[in-house]
Amino acid sequence: MTYPDTRLLIDGQWCDALDGRTLAVHNPATGEEIGRVAHAAIADLDLAVAAAVKGFQAWRRTPAIERAKTLRRAAALMRERAGDIARLLTQEQGKPLPEAKMETLAAADIIEWFADEGLRVYGRIVPGRNLAATQMVIKDPVGPVAAFTPWNFPINQVVRKAAAALATGCSILVKAAEETPAAPAELVRAFVDAGVPAGAIGLVYGTPAEISSYLIAHPAIRKITFTGSTPVGKQLAALAGQHMKRVTMELGGHAPVIVCEDADLELAIKVSAGSKFRNAGQVCISPTRFLVHEAVRENFAAALARHASTLKVGDGLAEGTQMGPLANSRRVAAMADFVQDAVARGATVAAGGECIGAAGNFFAPTVLTGVPLDAKVFNEEPFGPVAAIRGFTTLDEAIAEANRLSFGLAGYAFTGSLKNAHRLAHELEVGMLYINQPATPSAEMPFGGIKDSGYGTEGGPEALDAYLNTRAVTVMNV
Repeated sequence: MTYPDTRLLIDGQWCDALDGRTLAVHNPATGEEIGRVAHAAIADLDLAVAAAVKGFQAWRRTPAIERAKTLRRAAALMRERAGDIARLLTQEQGKPLPEAKMETLAAADIIEWFADEGLRVYGRIVPGRNLAATQMVIKDPVGPVAAFTPWNFPINQVVRKAAAALATGCSILVKAAEETPAAPAELVRAFVDAGVPAGAIGLVYGTPAEISSYLIAHPAIRKITFTGSTPVGKQLAALAGQHMKRVTMELGGHAPVIVCEDADLELAIKVSAGSKFRNAGQVCISPTRFLVHEAVRENFAAALARHASTLKVGDGLAEGTQMGPLANSRRVAAMADFVQDAVARGATVAAGGECIGAAGNFFAPTVLTGVPLDAKVFNEEPFGPVAAIRGFTTLDEAIAEANRLSFGLAGYAFTGSLKNAHRLAHELEVGMLYINQPATPSAEMPFGGIKDSGYGTEGGPEALDAYLNTRAVTVMNV
């Protein structure tokens, strides 16, 4: 599949923006323009919202079993088209092709799980104090949803929102990332081709601030879901609050990794290395702040540096590539700044630390050791292939440092002690904690953060609650 120009989806039709505006899409591995994406204006958004209202009325009246069947067809289409979709994703985002295919196939699993879970949205009968009355709790879809999604996982971050919304009977209007438009468009196409009614799902691109401010304030939009940075999330949450809109926020992280003295060091290195450099570190739950017991710190740092130095970095479509480019030149400049700041404050570059090549957005997998607490990388999310390591002597010290920042998305720990694991489970202030294993963000488990990393979840049965109104109805037998 050659890389296509990406259009808007409004009222079941793929269309150009009314004023014909487009934006360029670039391949991060080469810097070259590979296509264009339609740029919606307010007039386009008006049409898209009107379609979402119409689509909601049709979709909410579709029996849950029929909605589930439609979603399952969409999942099957994603599996059939996974190879072609993955190539589009790699071209626009940069991640190695196997990672892109994994993301595409995972979308099918997520759709199927929410299709089934939508069948289990039950109300209840509550025994009344008056035996002549029937008391019911009814759950209804909240209404049209506006979703705002990022470029690092262009399919995954859309499908979690779209599948949950559609499973409950909501319509959803997606504002996907302009840098990576084609892959989410193919996901949306699968829903359309599966038979989701016109308007029940829509897709727009354009100026993020303009679209978000317009949709959040629009009286027809009843629910907001956003994945992105904490500063932007706070702005959107404040705007949603002004209009009494329900909100789910999956925001930035800065995941601590605690490696205890009694940890299986081989396991800790293997998991940390694989997780840190996946998608070039552009993962909200990427392990970043490595807190390693002094007894094993040197061995851990040396092994992680060796792994980083051996990774094959290149075009995600090339055979054998293990880490692709960063998504844009801004990320490359940010990585250089993090490294320079850490070194200036006394850290040592054990691996990487520099740009690679003259073309594309490549930055070497980087390991920093002896990183002081005042270094930028220990206080701000790098969102790139930089691992920062420092030692600790007591678990109290490690837990305190892990909890020091306002972020609370994901955390990792390695220990052979059940006592340590119990403490960590109860004391680490994160929404998702993985002990002695890599992250496993499956559809059936909650996915979300606490503190400044957001609120609400995009996994598990809890994810559906955000798309439902809970109403009390009492009927007197007269």
